[in-house]
Amino acid sequence: MTNVYCGYHQDKHGLTQLGKIVLDGWLFGFIPESEDCAGWDLGRMQLLMDRCEKEWDKYGNLPSRLPPELQERHIEIYRNAMAQAKTRGWDPELNDDD
Repeated sequence: MTNVYCGYHQDKHGLTQLGKIVLDGWLFGFIPESEDCAGWDLGRMQLLMDRCEKEWDKYGNLPSRLPPELQERHIEIYRNAMAQAKTRGWDPELNDDD
């Protein structure tokens, strides 16, 4: 196991735990969408995750509680991510281990 993230665009299908951290980083504007975190060590990914979790806490961890502009952004980011993941073999009915 490596201690460096391969990056969202090289991730298995992008909807892994680390991939979702990148998506949330984009959502909240913590990283630009041009940054997919390739080469980031796990400590740096943890820092981004902590920032995202703190921001999500403000909204009860529910997309429905996001302000309208963030709700729209969330829908767009995750809709695109799911469509791309399906082209990479992601099945929402299966776990990553399946």
